[in-house]
Amino acid sequence: MAVLDMNADLFRRWTSGQKPVLVEFWAPWCVYCRRIGPALEKIAGENQEKLITGRINIDDEEPLADAEGIDVVPTLVLYQDGRRLSAVTAPDSKAQIDRFLADALASAAPVKE
Repeated sequence: MAVLDMNADLFRRWTSGQKPVLVEFWAPWCVYCRRIGPALEKIAGENQEKLITGRINIDDEEPLADAEGIDVVPTLVLYQDGRRLSAVTAPDSKAQIDRFLADALASAAPVKE
């Protein structure tokens, strides 16, 4: 699955589900956002079974970005069940995003007895 372009309505619908959602808050003028775009596409493809990957243009969805406390782009936020699990700002590589996801998903997993 490719990275989904989200608006506020899609954001609310997808992030309220049980499947984790990785959202990149980005802007078209952000050179760094464009640079990590291919890494995000790879992550979306590699993790399509366990999470949804989307992006939100903060210029088009400014009230949502403000409500989510996004001050710097790119910021990647992991959501599940309508709540924010974790975030990383300006990751410098795909490897860093992979580590962020692994740590965030591990801490969000229910404890098995």
